Amino acid sequence: MNALLSNPFKERLRKGEVQIGLWLSSTTSYMAEIAATSGYDWLLIDGEHAPNTIQDLYHQLQAVAPYASQPVIRPVEGSKSLIKQVLDIGAQTLLIPMVDTADQARQVVSATRYPPYGERGVGASVARAARWGRIENYMAQVNDSLCLLVQVESKTALDNLDEILDVEGIDGVFIGPADLSASLGYPDNAGHPEVQRIIETSIRRIRAAGKAAGFLAVAPDMAQQCLAWGANFVAVGVDTMLYSDALDQRLAMFKSGKNGPRIKGSY
Repeated sequence: MNALLSNPFKERLRKGEVQIGLWLSSTTSYMAEIAATSGYDWLLIDGEHAPNTIQDLYHQLQAVAPYASQPVIRPVEGSKSLIKQVLDIGAQTLLIPMVDTADQARQVVSATRYPPYGERGVGASVARAARWGRIENYMAQVNDSLCLLVQVESKTALDNLDEILDVEGIDGVFIGPADLSASLGYPDNAGHPEVQRIIETSIRRIRAAGKAAGFLAVAPDMAQQCLAWGANFVAVGVDTMLYSDALDQRLAMFKSGKNGPRIKGSY
């Protein structure tokens, strides 16, 4: 495989290595580069809840490219046309939100693969991913370097988890705690004992199936707990939350009556 197509994040997942990440919601390449210099193993560039355009995602991929931190792109949805765009701008690892069924998972896999293995549109000569046509045999090599992660974040998805795990081409499953807790009847309460029990059993099921298990934990103790349960790609914070907490904490040092950092159990 061409060295430009190597995907260290995927290789580490294959080896079962633990990778610690950070969520990027600030939408700027400047903040993305600052995060990349911190040394996180991976950086999730969020296109679902953060107001990122395709061009914003593109610029953040460029900003982190010189560093060891590996970018993961989360598009707003798993549509074929949007997946095509984020792959063409150079994303190698995708996190697709709201995957509830095995059929959805298969559709997402198909959208990431060139024919005859899938339905990804061909445009390598005008794509950053193929260095504008300079990577020889790009289409024949790229499938092996792509890493596809899907989010399980509803009761329906939990009911279908075993079938989703059986889909060929899915490298890992990410538990979305905020949406999951709401779907289970505990909105904004991912720390509820029943939600915690389900998160634990889900992580263990994912790993037992030979897939990578992921999680976003904004509280350090929750991150440690997920790691103990077997999660092997865990984001331990969100840039905008860390920034706002730092601002509030600093102001509270100088102005009475100002609140310090907020205590949040989930994203």
